[in-house]
Amino acid sequence: MASIFTKIIQGEIPSYKIAEDENYYAFLDIFPLVKGHTLVIPKVETDYLFDLDDKTLSELTVFAKRIAKAIDKTIPCKRVGVVVLGLEVPHAHIHLIPLNSEADASFSKPKLKLSENEFREIAQKISAAIE
Repeated sequence: MASIFTKIIQGEIPSYKIAEDENYYAFLDIFPLVKGHTLVIPKVETDYLFDLDDKTLSELTVFAKRIAKAIDKTIPCKRVGVVVLGLEVPHAHIHLIPLNSEADASFSKPKLKLSENEFREIAQKISAAIE
């Protein structure tokens, strides 16, 4: 059965897309820790990040770097953190989290509740800043 992320890639489930190419997809986390919290995924459905072949993993990292730089330009933060947990969804993914403190990356804290307009505005700003 396809993961929720595969369904997002295929357009079966809506997302706040940041960027996409033939192999990778970036979109806002709908349960963000902070504004701008983004997920970056390969389009190939692989459960564990480190089961990806070397080429896919390295290209995913380079794709994520472009997104992180755009987040850094548009979301007030000291830096963009990278977190790999991989327990929530059986599809390899990277969390890009704008950080002003280490607490911003705590997955045990309550998630933000943003309006649809806020999500759209954030996604458009980040997307427009990608080089």
